[in-house]
Amino acid sequence: MKRLGYPLLSLAAPLLIVLAMLCLMHRQGSDRLQSMPAVLVGAGLIISGAVGRRRRRSKLLAALHSTQTDEQEH
Repeated sequence: MKRLGYPLLSLAAPLLIVLAMLCLMHRQGSDRLQSMPAVLVGAGLIISGAVGRRRRRSKLLAALHSTQTDEQEH
């Protein structure tokens, strides 16, 4: 189940945005505003995931550079 959970979790934010957009198209007037929080939450999850992934990759790259420098010195 652990292996199946990650792909489903990664699809949750885009599916939330798609569902909110469908609701946005089907509603009229001020009822359309009720779907906006779902769009904002989905977009926030995607952005925070991208920022976190970028941060982890830069830390990994820095660690690789530091180990290569340490190995070259010894």
